[in-house]
Amino acid sequence: MFVGHYSVSFAAKRGDPSIPLWVLFIAVQLLDVAWAPFVLFGIEKVRIVPGITASNPLDLYYMPYTHSLVAAILWSAAAYAVYRLAVPGSAKRAAPLIAAAVFSHWILDFIVHRPDLPLYDNAAKVGLGLWNHPVVAFGLEAALLFGGMWLYFRTHPARRTAMVVFGGIMLAIQAYVFFGPPPVSDKAAATTALVAYAVFAVVIWRLERDSQITHAAA
Repeated sequence: MFVGHYSVSFAAKRGDPSIPLWVLFIAVQLLDVAWAPFVLFGIEKVRIVPGITASNPLDLYYMPYTHSLVAAILWSAAAYAVYRLAVPGSAKRAAPLIAAAVFSHWILDFIVHRPDLPLYDNAAKVGLGLWNHPVVAFGLEAALLFGGMWLYFRTHPARRTAMVVFGGIMLAIQAYVFFGPPPVSDKAAATTALVAYAVFAVVIWRLERDSQITHAAA
């Protein structure tokens, strides 16, 4: 899953408005944010195998440190601890939501991945394989993303048109990932992912900041 992960960001923001959206954008993709440099440094492994699923050419055959169930739990616990230290008084609602946002990545990946998500180490791999049904998988991504935005709009002032346009751009990138040419290499796939996560976080930071400024001035 790619843009569908961000639905959890918008839902968690409704759960605790004190958490910046850009923090939640990083949280829901934290496992992949770690995965990308791990691939670049050869710690985790991926191959480009067109046709391995109907919509994703990545053979994610070795990623025990970021995408095993045990690793996901540990990354979630680490995110909880870091947010508690960084934001005093966040333990009651915010820090648990951050941890849940991080762990949500594994849950949503379980739905779309083929059986390449290990439960521990690099063993006992699971995945429901929705990527083999690209139209359904793409529809799920879109429904989650815009459903999450709808929840956010109900309780927060926002530049709605700008955010919907941003969501449309995100979905167009998802369509390219699904239906466009495969990455040229494993390193290219990791680098592109890392850049996308950073750009998305910066854009949502700017949109949220502008919304808050506009609301305060009204």
